[in-house]
Amino acid sequence: MDKPLQKNFWQKWRITISSLVLFVIIVVLWVAAAPDNDRILRVDKNTLSIAVVTQGIFEDVIPLRGEVMPLRTLYLDAIDGGRVEKIHMEDGARVAVGDAIVDISNTRLQLESITREAQVSEQINLLQTQELNLARNELEHKRNLNELEHQINVESQRVGRMRPLIKQQLISMAELKDAEDNLAYLKKRQQLISEAREVDLALQAAQMKQLRDSVASLNNNLTFARTNVASLNVKAPIAGRLTAFNLEPGQSLMPGERFGQIDDPDHFKLMAQVDEFYMNRTRVDQTALAKINQQEFPLRIKKIYPQVINGQFRVDLVFSGEQPANISRGQTLQLRLQMGANEPAQLIPNNSFFQDTGGYWIFVVSADGKHAQRREIKLGRRNSQFIEVLSGLDLNEQVIVSPYTLYKDIDSLKIY
Repeated sequence: MDKPLQKNFWQKWRITISSLVLFVIIVVLWVAAAPDNDRILRVDKNTLSIAVVTQGIFEDVIPLRGEVMPLRTLYLDAIDGGRVEKIHMEDGARVAVGDAIVDISNTRLQLESITREAQVSEQINLLQTQELNLARNELEHKRNLNELEHQINVESQRVGRMRPLIKQQLISMAELKDAEDNLAYLKKRQQLISEAREVDLALQAAQMKQLRDSVASLNNNLTFARTNVASLNVKAPIAGRLTAFNLEPGQSLMPGERFGQIDDPDHFKLMAQVDEFYMNRTRVDQTALAKINQQEFPLRIKKIYPQVINGQFRVDLVFSGEQPANISRGQTLQLRLQMGANEPAQLIPNNSFFQDTGGYWIFVVSADGKHAQRREIKLGRRNSQFIEVLSGLDLNEQVIVSPYTLYKDIDSLKIY
């Protein structure tokens, strides 16, 4: 009689074990084949600049290069244009008030001045004629009124003598009536001439005022034209140094063309270009320091130019106290512009990564130095060396501060 064979462990469980192994293999293959949401890039460590988050004092200053410029400049412009006739000064010469610089001719201005003079003469002649007519009219009115007054007196006396004669019946009533009518006529005529005189006086006064106003206006125009003609002989309005002056005899100048300037040779300001990042933190009277030959000279911002050109805006600074000796126009000085108070802060180097990320994120290196993960951060103030860390990083963490040009769309780096 056959005995049934005893199954060993493998024979008993091989189907189950095989199924489990097959399931594990499928899971591993599926995980390996599944898409990874993280964008990963392998990077050579030697191409990276890695820095440590440190604790220190943040100096809220920025370095600037200031160009020495004259504190005051007066520009010379050919307002009406013209032709250069004679040059009295050379570029770079020192001038005093009233010194002749250049003579310019302008035929149009000269003809305009002559025309203005003729118009003024014509108006003055008209004014004088009007005044003479007014005097004649006034004299004629006075003569007429004087004669009428005499006639009224004579007629009044005649009427007075005739009235007693009526009672004596020496004259007729009609003769008296004619005499009284003639007296009334003379009085009425006297009244009308007086009224006509007042009207003539009022009208002539208005005409005289209009003519005088016209003459005054023409005189003003004539003065303006003569001033323009006189300005063609350019003289120094202030003392200083003549610069940017490169005219030649016979050269034509367009209206409004600038042909030179007079600079203050003894007082200076500094012109500096500031990164547009600091636009909102820059204000008038903000202080700065210039170090010259181991001596510091305080300055303050006098004017801010809001136009941004190539990522920078201009500021003018003036010396708050003593001006350095032996500085000249065009010289460059190193400045430190104080933006705020110096305070303790977590710091990272101010490097190229900021231009690529805007300071919103950074790659943080793992403790073993083999990986770097993208992390959002919040940064504060910047100076030429450091950036203030407000949040997102811990002390002694390592971060990549080299350019992120190739990593802008990457989530993590594998460092080898």
